[in-house]
Amino acid sequence: MQSLPTAIPIALMDGTFHVPMLNGNNFTDWKENLFFTLGCLELDLALRMDEPPALTEKSTPQEIAKHERWERLNHLSLMFMISYVFKGIRGSIPECTKAKAFIKAVEEQFMSSDKALASTLMKKLSSKSFDNSRSVREHIIEMRDMAAQLKSLEIDIYESFLVHFILNSLPFEYVPFKISYNTHKDKWSLNELLTMCVQEEERLKHEKSEGVHMAIHAKGKDQERQACPKIQEGEQGANQENWQE
Repeated sequence: MQSLPTAIPIALMDGTFHVPMLNGNNFTDWKENLFFTLGCLELDLALRMDEPPALTEKSTPQEIAKHERWERLNHLSLMFMISYVFKGIRGSIPECTKAKAFIKAVEEQFMSSDKALASTLMKKLSSKSFDNSRSVREHIIEMRDMAAQLKSLEIDIYESFLVHFILNSLPFEYVPFKISYNTHKDKWSLNELLTMCVQEEERLKHEKSEGVHMAIHAKGKDQERQACPKIQEGEQGANQENWQE
């Protein structure tokens, strides 16, 4: 009979693996981390293989050992999964004695939640706009994260499509930048777009700073002229006398 891995208790105690608690809104993330952890701990046998045939008087020692191992790993994986479900949710999941049946029951319970989340993310992604309240880098990273979440929900957003989504989310001052991209023969990757947008943001900031500086300088000169009308009159009188002479 093959023994269970001795590293299991240590891995569970030292925080090597992290499985989030299933709270009703994170089923996809929960399932992904759960399967990864069970696989690393070699506790996923009952999820990968069907239950061996029932034992009989004619069962061989090898068949008995195989059946006992499957039963034990099924029980451990089932208890492991249940322990990462909030108690308030456990009551809504039918009682199961098999790990596969438990996962199927949870999927049926939360599949509609994933569909609702996907719809919300798609609407948010398509209506996202950059308002300069933070950096363009943060804006692009957020949109990229939304696309990654949709992918985890089995909705693929192609990179070229996401690039257009991001460009369309940029405000009016980025119009020349967008025109430049549209007239460019080569397509940009997401990383290239991120780099170019950051550079364009810095250029716009510099341009705006120079415009503000020139406006302040011009306003200062106007204020000086308005504050010294007598000097201006004296200068005009002196110029007139010199002309008459």
